[in-house]
Amino acid sequence: MARFWLTSTRVNWQNLEATHMSPVEPIAKPRPRLPEWLRLPLPTTQSFGRTRALLDELKLHTVCESAKCPNHWECWSKGTATFMIAGDHCTRACGFCAVKTARPLALELDEPARVAEATRRMKLRHVVITAVARDDLADGGAEHFRQTIEKVRELNPGIAIEVLVPDFLDREESIDIVLAARPHIYNHNLETVRRLTPAVRHRATYDRSLRVLDKVKGKMGNSIHTKSGIMLGLGETEEELFEAMRDLRRAHCDILTLGQYLQPTLRHLPVVEFVTPDAFARYKTAAEEMGFVHVASGPLVRSSYHADEFSPTAS
Repeated sequence: MARFWLTSTRVNWQNLEATHMSPVEPIAKPRPRLPEWLRLPLPTTQSFGRTRALLDELKLHTVCESAKCPNHWECWSKGTATFMIAGDHCTRACGFCAVKTARPLALELDEPARVAEATRRMKLRHVVITAVARDDLADGGAEHFRQTIEKVRELNPGIAIEVLVPDFLDREESIDIVLAARPHIYNHNLETVRRLTPAVRHRATYDRSLRVLDKVKGKMGNSIHTKSGIMLGLGETEEELFEAMRDLRRAHCDILTLGQYLQPTLRHLPVVEFVTPDAFARYKTAAEEMGFVHVASGPLVRSSYHADEFSPTAS
């Protein structure tokens, strides 16, 4: 098995470059058959082709494609997409993620302007901007986030801006750079429960993610909404899930997404359980009772799926 490691902020690329492998053993058995509630018809609208053509023209990456999101057919058909900045090569090798792990390329200085142009042409009212982890950069890519947010706002006055960011290794200065651009929603995913975190999230830690969310809320108060997401079906227990939800509320997290983990390739972590829609409905009720102001919970829910259903006041 190839081995991956990081030293300080410098990445050791031995056995890592240009590979899609995560730091788990390949799964020999085939993936289980999807239950009925996870089988989706492919849309046939012309909007899908127009969205693809626009993204190709502006040479933009999306998490929709890079992470093999099951909803990208629907979202692109509706003329929406989640933009992934700072390239499509990630410095981490998480066990769940389909984004390729490889030596990152230099940042594209005109990318913020291209993202802004795409949001203008798509007439988006709510945009989600995410990025690969860039542990090779001193600021983790925070300045690139800031520039993208500001360019989007410049071309789209009144748009609601949501960022889905890495943990920036909990560096205060990087978090402050992103916050200085005044996004409306600061999203950082916990991804899974405490026990499973070491296997699921390469280099990230459970407590660091909670600290980042708590720090953002402490700095910005009610002027920003914090958001996080958890994947289900990786082997977590219900009590572990509820514990993670309570931990997020203690970190003053406002918005929660719960969705089904789907194995992107046989080299990634296997699905342990397909959680039923009824269970997701029950978890939504429990989360609302804990005090989350908005909860999206369902098998196909992802961090940015139908993100505009919660609309903060844009400015």
